[in-house]
Amino acid sequence: MIEALANAFRIPDLRRKILFTLAMIGLYRLGAHIPVPGVTSKMLETLASNVNTSGALGLLNLFAGGALEKFAIFSLGIMPYITSSIIMQLLQAVIPKLEQWAKEGESGQRKITQITRYLTLGLGFMESIGLVALFQSSPSSGGLGVRFDFLTQVLIVISLLAGTAFIMWMGELITQRGIGNGMSLLIFANIVARFPATTVQAFQLKEWYWVLAILVAVVFIVAAIVYIERGQRRIPVQYAKRIVGRRVYGGAGTYIPLKINGANVIPIIFASSILYFPVVIGQLSRVTWMQSVANAISVGPAHWVLTTVLIVFFAYFYTALVFNPIDLADNLRKQGGFVPGVRPGKATATYIENVLNRITLPGALFLAAIAVVPTIVFEQTRITLLQQFGGTSILIMVGVALETMTQLESQLKMRNYDGFFK
Repeated sequence: MIEALANAFRIPDLRRKILFTLAMIGLYRLGAHIPVPGVTSKMLETLASNVNTSGALGLLNLFAGGALEKFAIFSLGIMPYITSSIIMQLLQAVIPKLEQWAKEGESGQRKITQITRYLTLGLGFMESIGLVALFQSSPSSGGLGVRFDFLTQVLIVISLLAGTAFIMWMGELITQRGIGNGMSLLIFANIVARFPATTVQAFQLKEWYWVLAILVAVVFIVAAIVYIERGQRRIPVQYAKRIVGRRVYGGAGTYIPLKINGANVIPIIFASSILYFPVVIGQLSRVTWMQSVANAISVGPAHWVLTTVLIVFFAYFYTALVFNPIDLADNLRKQGGFVPGVRPGKATATYIENVLNRITLPGALFLAAIAVVPTIVFEQTRITLLQQFGGTSILIMVGVALETMTQLESQLKMRNYDGFFK
């Protein structure tokens, strides 16, 4: 691995991409420590204690890399962009025009991306107003118990909205000019940035035996995640022989690799975003029944069940979006390929779809277990390390790291260098 990294830095193009990615992540982490106008250090101390005791705000603070407890300009993190991306992907399945754009290639994708940006700004505007209202509420509700004047409120909303736009811009720049997916890497950086401080805090609270037990469990969890992430179901494919002139083409055998967890960490991120939004709305609302619903789905059995259902749903949904058995079967038929024992065309598409549905379920249940089990243990034991770094955080870190290393390895192999996975 060290040799592969050294090879990557020897290539000027790859070195520029890696350094650019690190520079963007460093700039992002700097913005997570710059507070919005109008807050004092005493307010930030109160806010930090309130955020760490709230389940929904604690999740948002984790994905924001601690920016929320500092009331920084990046307090909203990338949640508005992720939520708008979810909405656009859901709408592609029900609005024919969006589905047509998605199939048009780069030109259609630009249109969808532009709408996603506008939707991100709209959601960021609403969430920034909500945060200002929440932080002006009483400390028992997670706020600061202070009243900002109108001009300060406007400045805070503008700062948070500008921070959201800047994060979106940085994520897209990393995707275009750096290594890996920009938004995933920003989440990865936020989670990793919280790890040292949370570990030290756990030791200071004399929970060292729990910390050691959790660290041992993390090693096994990481091994299981890597095993599932690399797991494949290979469908054999045979190509018919063709005689063109005096040459014989085809006749070779290959396979279609179907990943057990084809959606990677996307279902957990989507499920967290969907659950986070109504919880925050309920906390901001003064309607009793909405607050009761928010409290019910933020902790306890209802939260566990909803998280499991949403993860399984998004695992199937996202896999269906990125993998189309009908198009694959049609391409195989046009190229003279066939699955042994299965007729080309519709029968092949049905066979691939059935295989995909069977292997997606254990992958989705594994994701749900990784996300829900540490949450259940935390609610029973109140171990702070589990709140900040449960299975979701580990899965995101390992998944993003594997995805980034895979992209870097492909770049190395294009230049005749050995990659990370030998």
